Amino acid sequence: MQKKILIAVDGSPYSTNALRYLGQLFHQLPDIHFHLLSLIPASSTGSAAKDWLTEAELLSTVSPAAQKLLVAQKNYMLQATDTLKRLGIAEEQIHTSVRISQRGVPQDIIHEARQGTYDALLIGRRGIGKLEEMIMGSVSATILEKCHDVPLWIIDGQVNSHKFLVPVDGTFHSLKAIDHLAFILAGNPEAEVTLFYSKALLGSHPTIEPKDFYSLWGEAWCEEHLRREDSLFHAPKQLLIDNGFPAERIFWLETFMGIDPSRQILRQALIDDFGTIVMGRRGEEASKGLFRGVSDRVLLMAEEVAIWIIG
Repeated sequence: MQKKILIAVDGSPYSTNALRYLGQLFHQLPDIHFHLLSLIPASSTGSAAKDWLTEAELLSTVSPAAQKLLVAQKNYMLQATDTLKRLGIAEEQIHTSVRISQRGVPQDIIHEARQGTYDALLIGRRGIGKLEEMIMGSVSATILEKCHDVPLWIIDGQVNSHKFLVPVDGTFHSLKAIDHLAFILAGNPEAEVTLFYSKALLGSHPTIEPKDFYSLWGEAWCEEHLRREDSLFHAPKQLLIDNGFPAERIFWLETFMGIDPSRQILRQALIDDFGTIVMGRRGEEASKGLFRGVSDRVLLMAEEVAIWIIG
């Protein structure tokens, strides 16, 4: 089954880091396609008016500086395509577009991700303080806040490891994250997956009810794999195996240290050189309290690692 990834790029080193990340993970895998999207901010024309303008008409509303940026981004797309090709991605797997933003850059990125039925949206994150980024409302922070229905891949810095760390707790959101990972990694010859559970004081203590998952995997599968005493590990592993991921590259790690699971996740990623952390998160309507969600805290503190967030 073909996979589609939307990559928001802007010609910065952070975009280049994202391309290198894709190349190292997915080189010579023909069933995955990449759409590189660059959006140029328009003028102060109202958003309602922009919806009725053609691309040529919209271009006339932007400043000369924005028009130069449009040309620069089109040139960058040629370089980006060459970068992916050098990394082993076939030209027919790469699609590019440079457009004038109509709703605002983060809003247009989210709109494209939804309308194009992509399997994930990838954005590179700028290397400023993560708390500062959340407060300032950067493009990545806005997308994280508003987009809960498309899996998000956030790339921070240069990531070179093929090892995935996946915190599990038996919840619906945790297993949805595993389901996404299993689909994406099907056929990947190099990736390794470690399922990680932290019994940190502030962590959740899972109770798994198979009927809660019937709608996703069917009653028979859920009763067989979620009723077991070891279902916290067994069910995620089985999802990976069912999608063709080899059992010998799936590992299990449990820790009793610390009081905050988010810090334990990041500590483990640093110690064992995990390049990607894959996490589920609750919907935007969920109350997260004083400490926010674990996935939010991981994103605030993460550096030099990719974070996949599946809502």
